[in-house]
Amino acid sequence: MKTHHRINEKHLVERVGWLRAAIMGANDGIVSIASLIVGVAAANPAPADILLAGVAGLMAGAMSMAAGEYVSVSSQSDTENADLARERREHETDPEGELRELADIYQSRGLDAHLAMTVAQQMTAGDAVAAHARDELGLSVVNVARPMQAAVTSALMFALGAFLPLITVLLVPVAFIIPAVAAAALLALAILGGFGAQIGGAGKARAMMRVVFWGMMAMLLTAVIGRLVGTVV
Repeated sequence: MKTHHRINEKHLVERVGWLRAAIMGANDGIVSIASLIVGVAAANPAPADILLAGVAGLMAGAMSMAAGEYVSVSSQSDTENADLARERREHETDPEGELRELADIYQSRGLDAHLAMTVAQQMTAGDAVAAHARDELGLSVVNVARPMQAAVTSALMFALGAFLPLITVLLVPVAFIIPAVAAAALLALAILGGFGAQIGGAGKARAMMRVVFWGMMAMLLTAVIGRLVGTVV
């Protein structure tokens, strides 16, 4: 009887790191720049001013996303590294205590005391710090913090999302900028929400409605503010 083993099995959780940054970046790019364009256009400026505001928003937003993601994920990475350093020190000073701690973890998950200790000894013999990182701290190569990956992904996806409303401004007459940008942005948000849900294994309808609703609220608010400011000025 042949036994088949899955060697390269892929799980959705492996995509969490870059998927979160990519979806958030693209979503922010669409919502931020579309809202900015709608708000500026509502004040009735010259077409060149609308485009200039959108381009400036793209550059500032992309850099802000990159900096924010890098700082945020770097903080997570620093915390992870500090925990790992502490685990290494504890293994150097109290290896027996760390072994018992690992055995207790396995026992709390359903193994009997003898088997839990046996497993802990075998895992510790391979790479004790890695075993504790995984089973005590919950760290693995799947969810480890990657600051540069998050920063670059967020910036590029923000720029990609922002590109859509900017192209719309160039393609439609001035009188139709607001409805055209709003329609293009909402359609793109719906597609993005469905795509993200499909990749992440979640329900599409709820994800699409969620991003469309908040995108619509953002553009409506900036349109009202732009109209009020334009009237006063």
